[in-house]
Amino acid sequence: MVSVSDCLNAMSDDKSLVLFNTIALVSGDSSILISKLGLTRKQYYSRMPELINKGLITRKACKYFLTSFGKIVYEAQELIGKAVQYASKLKAIDSIESPEFPAAKRSKIIDTLINNSQIEEILISPQHNINYIPAEKERAYNNELIVSAPTRRSSTEYVRKGFIFFLIAAPWE
Repeated sequence: MVSVSDCLNAMSDDKSLVLFNTIALVSGDSSILISKLGLTRKQYYSRMPELINKGLITRKACKYFLTSFGKIVYEAQELIGKAVQYASKLKAIDSIESPEFPAAKRSKIIDTLINNSQIEEILISPQHNINYIPAEKERAYNNELIVSAPTRRSSTEYVRKGFIFFLIAAPWE
């Protein structure tokens, strides 16, 4: 079984990533890949088994192709590449993140700054917005929270779903 770190490690250096992307885009035999990418034979043959063993590429009739898993990984790393292009705009969006900032204005800013529907969808969708709490969940959370009255120089105990948290209470004066 391949782990996420194994998969990312297989493409962690620039030459492996270029090799993987080239196979994704053109699929070719080894002699063409080596000459087009300017890799030495050692560089090429040390990287190919890693990509094959991680299940990213396969070899059929002397040509290399992405596996189904490799196609998904390719699309994911393409999305990462697009996010890198928007890095400064994403920082600007992060600077307005707060529960007090209206969601409608945030969505409008994202729509203005980001011209990629995939990235926009990730940023706007409620499950990806850490500041978004649906009203039903907020009410349920508030109902589950039981607060005992603090006593002089004691701790306040919050009990929620069987977990106990202690906060040091200030002395009552």
